Amino acid sequence: METSTEGEPGTPHNAVGPGPSPHNAPGTAGSRPPAPAPTPDAGRTTVPAQTGGGEAGGEEGSGGRAGRVVVPPSSLSPSRAGDFMQCPLLYRFRVIDRLPEKPSEAATRGTLVHAVLERLFDAPAAERTAPRARALVPGQWQRLREARPELVELFADDTGGERLAGWLAEAERLVERWFTLEDPTRLEPAERELFVEAELDSGLTLRGIIDRVDVAPTGEVRIVDYKTGKAPRPEYAEGALFQMKFYALVVWRLKKVLPRRLQLVYLGSGDVLTYDPVPADLERVERKLLALWEAIRLATETGDWRPRPTKLCGWCDHRAHCPEFGGTPPPYPLPVRAEESGSEAQGRMGPG
Repeated sequence: METSTEGEPGTPHNAVGPGPSPHNAPGTAGSRPPAPAPTPDAGRTTVPAQTGGGEAGGEEGSGGRAGRVVVPPSSLSPSRAGDFMQCPLLYRFRVIDRLPEKPSEAATRGTLVHAVLERLFDAPAAERTAPRARALVPGQWQRLREARPELVELFADDTGGERLAGWLAEAERLVERWFTLEDPTRLEPAERELFVEAELDSGLTLRGIIDRVDVAPTGEVRIVDYKTGKAPRPEYAEGALFQMKFYALVVWRLKKVLPRRLQLVYLGSGDVLTYDPVPADLERVERKLLALWEAIRLATETGDWRPRPTKLCGWCDHRAHCPEFGGTPPPYPLPVRAEESGSEAQGRMGPG
């Protein structure tokens, strides 16, 4: 799941493994645990109040909140790994500085659709119909607004309600399309919205939230993720599977169970992408993540977070703070290694 809450920390819900049949056993809903208080660490510091920041800061670092301790990142999720690979400075803004970001209609719709598909499995199998799923949309939207008051600004200028009505109708269409791709009356997920966390031998902690886990009577595990966008072209499929391989690695290391299948369900285009992982493939992913984490550790210690301009910059909320657009990052809230003090690294320190 790549929505705004993926990878929050907490007590892991480690129920993946041989268990109920996806066809006839009752499902066990996974839960999303609350974020713990920051752990004291060497080099900690406090920073002035800021708002926003989404899941990033609460997930792998702590900062940007009044009276809270800023500590170096200590774990990695698929979203934040993707941020660093896209742009190291974006990772810093989200994880360490916790700069506020405006909610987007597309991301919020994805969160809403995920919530509807999760709640649908609360109903008996025979009642998991498309009309029932569509009927869940307004109530889940209300719950989402109550949980995240900042979402009110999405449609603050929509005085007539036409844009909101169209947005909700599109969410209903995405939910309905799912029924052409999977049959929920024949599924009893072992887990939904499952928080998983595993520490590798290297000490790196990987964590994330899996949309759905199906477990066959033979113990074979299938990891399923819903996407509200369109399926990528074949040449970009590997990038799309990175998140799923990340989850598979966590499950494998955590429960010593190699997932039999990874499945991406694209509601935007009506496609299903599947992949059957093998140990050698997940070992390569682990090596990649370790190399990525070493780069993050080095940037954290030196304060050297380089921007990486791409066409995605046009959608970034942080251009006002980015040197590539004439901006200045905020003061770096963590100590830097003494050998770096001679020359200020690009993207590291702001005024102050």
